[in-house]
Amino acid sequence: MREKIEYALVKLLLGMAKVLPKALIYSIMKALTLLVYRLDAKRRMLTIRNLAMAFPEKTEQEIEALSQEVYVELSKTISEILLMFVGRFDIDKAVINKDEAAKRLAGIAQQSPNGVIVVTAHFSNWELAAHFLAKHGLPMLAIGRKGNNQLIDRNITVPFRNKYGNKATSKGNAMIAMAKRLKSGEAVGLLIDQKSGDQNSAKVDFFGMPAETTLSVAMLKLKFDPTVVPIFIAREADGRYRMIIDEPVDYTAEEIESKEKKMEAMTAKYTQAIERVVREYPSQWFWMHNRWRR
Repeated sequence: MREKIEYALVKLLLGMAKVLPKALIYSIMKALTLLVYRLDAKRRMLTIRNLAMAFPEKTEQEIEALSQEVYVELSKTISEILLMFVGRFDIDKAVINKDEAAKRLAGIAQQSPNGVIVVTAHFSNWELAAHFLAKHGLPMLAIGRKGNNQLIDRNITVPFRNKYGNKATSKGNAMIAMAKRLKSGEAVGLLIDQKSGDQNSAKVDFFGMPAETTLSVAMLKLKFDPTVVPIFIAREADGRYRMIIDEPVDYTAEEIESKEKKMEAMTAKYTQAIERVVREYPSQWFWMHNRWRR
């Protein structure tokens, strides 16, 4: 019964997204996220604490203002994902450097006979980034957590994520599915910016603090030698987006003898790419997550 009620509520929300003026959707989501900011003290204080640890040079007032910006940016992402669900958001028009990015993606795909691993993060509108990549020549096997509501997952979330050729799969089946994909010279996408709870992880530096991070990318790099490329999408001041496609990270830590230490060093290298983009656009990362939990 709970699943059916939640499913009905999501369907109602998507129905509203079909008919309400876009500006009103943005305003409603902004008001709701700022309400959550005020009411959910635990999550608010976690956001503030994370920001204060990451940016010790900022004053308390600057940190508090930035924490509110984080929620406002999230409200924009939620609004745009809703509009994407109902076909009211043109992802090509939204990306400032569309042609340049599409050309880069095509080149990466053509020059990667051993497949591609896209390293990314819960940054800005990461769903838009995944759609754009698939639409412009780099469809991926996207690894994510299985939703708590099977009705929503099966009928709404998975079809949405698969729209342009991506294929969503759960973490439980991830390693075998990724190996098959890379063997076929195709692409996989991994968000590696949240705390990893499995044994295949290590603590690497992130904003000067040890953060538990999955070793999956390094393991796959050592075994299959795919192209590993960090890719993000950043929201600019005018509300449009810029695709950020880094140079491939061709780092295998060959001078390190221990396989475990080698994978740890490689994972630290991939994590540095995430830190660089988060430092440039600090309000667009998901700071509400307990990333440095010990």
